[in-house]
This record gives sequence, structure tokens and C-alpha cells, in this order.
Amino acid sequence: MPVQPITELIRFVRRNSPFYAELYAGLPDRVTKLTELPVVPQAEFWQANSARDNRLLTAPLDEAVVFKSGGTTGSPKFSFYSREEWEEFTTAFGAGLVEAGLRPGHRVADLFYAGDLYASFTFILDSLHRSPVSNVRLPLGGAAPLESTVRTLEQFDVEVLAGTPTTLCTLAEHLTTSGLRLPHVELLLCGGEGLFPDQQPLLRRAFPRARTASVGYAAVDAGLLGRAVPGEDPRVHQAFTPHTVLEILDGHTGEPVTREGVAGRVVVTDLRRRLMPVLRYPVGDRAEWTDAAAGHFRILGRAEEGVRVGPVSLYTQDLLDLVRTADPAGRVSGVQLVVRRHEGGDGLLLRLAGDGNTAGLPDLAAAVVDEVLAARPLYAQAVAAGHIRPLSVEWVRQRDLAVNARTGKLIRVLDERPHS
Repeated sequence: MPVQPITELIRFVRRNSPFYAELYAGLPDRVTKLTELPVVPQAEFWQANSARDNRLLTAPLDEAVVFKSGGTTGSPKFSFYSREEWEEFTTAFGAGLVEAGLRPGHRVADLFYAGDLYASFTFILDSLHRSPVSNVRLPLGGAAPLESTVRTLEQFDVEVLAGTPTTLCTLAEHLTTSGLRLPHVELLLCGGEGLFPDQQPLLRRAFPRARTASVGYAAVDAGLLGRAVPGEDPRVHQAFTPHTVLEILDGHTGEPVTREGVAGRVVVTDLRRRLMPVLRYPVGDRAEWTDAAAGHFRILGRAEEGVRVGPVSLYTQDLLDLVRTADPAGRVSGVQLVVRRHEGGDGLLLRLAGDGNTAGLPDLAAAVVDEVLAARPLYAQAVAAGHIRPLSVEWVRQRDLAVNARTGKLIRVLDERPHS
């Protein structure tokens, strides 16, 4: 499907998607610029994008592939692609793998996760399949026994590993504790979460000849975001022009950032997707332009819409709802999500503003933790596997919650992990 002119795409979604028709009801009949559109409100977007009685899709669900992104088990987030859209998505991303370092004949192990409607394993495998360079694909998955994975990597002299940094580090730890190394591995393609400097020594011990790079920047809900840019910084990517329009919006004004080195939140518009339209959709990340003319930008971490702790995605609104469920007496007056890194792993701290009465707070904290872990069992599984740190709660007064110095508004998500 060719890239849609913006005017035509807007007209199409207003005519065929009840959600967008309502969202754009107050706009002029003819809209020619993306900046004339509001940024999509996350809560309303996902409420409309349900499995039944869907108000976001532009056509009946009779031909599509369905994936699920991070959300609680009671409120899953579904993403839909037509056959043609999925092929175009993976073809474009597969072309970007060449920039990431894929070379003709490379033997590539796909160590991403599959099942339960997760997209990453299938997405990477299909992208490799449609890449413009020949390659040998080994669909091992991230949940295979480590002994079996190592045996296959050795049998086939695999040169490229693609997986989350957490998966690659778990494999590296297994190798080093077993007294093994894989010198034939040339390239580690990381995706799905940030790669931190304290992970590099472990990876170098297990894969002494390998360099690390981003596999690319994409999300099952938002689609194409950025192809890897060769260089020392794996956070730098290039926008997928002309497939998508990537904007970085100022956190105070909401206007597009055009200057380099100014942080803002990432918003994307996909000019090809029509079944599940994505127009000025907030990705949930912060970024800054490094070369605006070339479309190069650096990912700086998560924004307000959600957090990613190791391999686990968590949506802010879901967590707020879960705290409210665990607190029927209404003792919590403020919630702040703090992502930290300690002892070599990510962890989530829920900073809760109490009512000033310390009685019963330990029990309430335990109830909050139980509620979150029951709704997001993947978090507890990742903790048990040693991938991330346990969920914790900190009680503070309302005045101790971090706020925007300019507006006084609560900063809902604080990413305190190192990003340099």
C-alpha cells in the first residue's frame, strides 16, 4: 500500500473510525497538517480499541493478525494489522537491519519471546525473512533452556544474536559461569528495552568478539519508529521516513521540537496503516533530535504514558487503577512511578502519598503490591528469574512528590536509570 497523503488519511479515518470521528468532530472538514490534530488520548484510545464492539478500527475484523502489548490481564491492549500492513511493517524494519549490521549470509538466532499474543519473536523473524540481504534464521526464542540454546549456537556457529538485553545477559551469565565463551558471535542486536553500560562487561566476557547494536526501534501498537544508526550510541535512530512521521513534542507547550538536544515526548503517525490507524499517537518514550535534518534522534527513556522495567511493560493508568482497587478507604492521595537501576537490574518503586496516619501503612503497601503482581504476573516471573528487582513501595507526604517546576503538575513517571 502506498504512503497516504495526510489529507486523504485524515479523511479516511474520520469516515471509517468512530473513535477518530468523535476525536476530530470539532475540526474543520479539511485538515492538511498533522499539527492541526490533537495528540491521541491514551486512555480513550485503548478503551475504544477493544476485542468486542471495537470503535477504533476502520473495518470489520475479518482478516488480520492480532497482538497484545503491555497492559494488565484484565485490560489487555490489542494491536491489529492487515496482512498487507504486517508485510510492509516487517519489510521496512528488515531493511533497517542492514543499518544495524546484518550482513549477507549471517546466521541469526531469534531469542525474543513468543506466545500469549506477544509480537517480538514473530516480528523479528518476519523482518529477517524480508530483509534485503540473505541470512540464516534460527527461531530459538527467549524461553528455550539455556543449555539447548548454547548447543544450537555452537552447532551452527551463529554469528548474530537478537534479543532483549535481559535475555542476552542471562545467556551471557550462563556461559561465563559454565566456563564458556562464544567467540564466533559477531553482533548482538538488542531491542525491547534499554541497554545499560553496566551490562556491557558481562556481554564482552561471554561474546568477546561481538559488538552491540540496536535491532531497531518499533512497537507493536505504534509501529515503525526508527532504524538503527551506525555509531557508538545504540540509542540513536533514524525516523522511518516516508512510512511514518515521528514528532518530538515539547513537554510544556505540546509544540513540535525542531532544535537538537531538546528533550520531548515521542509521537508517531503511520502513513500506511488503515485498519488500526495511528495518528499522532504517544509512544511513551522521550527523545531528542541529534540531527534533525537527517531525522536522527536519541531515545532518552520512558515518558508519562507508561514504563518498561526489564522485559515488563506497565501502563501508568493501569497502575493507578490497581492502587485505587487496593485502597478502598482512599488513603493514597498521590502515586508516582519511579524506575531505578540497582544491583545490575531495573526495578519499579511505587511512591505513594499517604494521609499522614502511619497506622496500617505496611498492610496497605502489601495489598498494593499483591494487586499489581496479580494483574501483571510477568513482573513476578521476571523477578523470580533474576531479570529485574522486586516491586517496592515508598510512603511520602504529598509535598514530597516530584512536580514540574514550571507548571506545578505532578510528574507521574520518574526514570532515574542512567541514560548516559
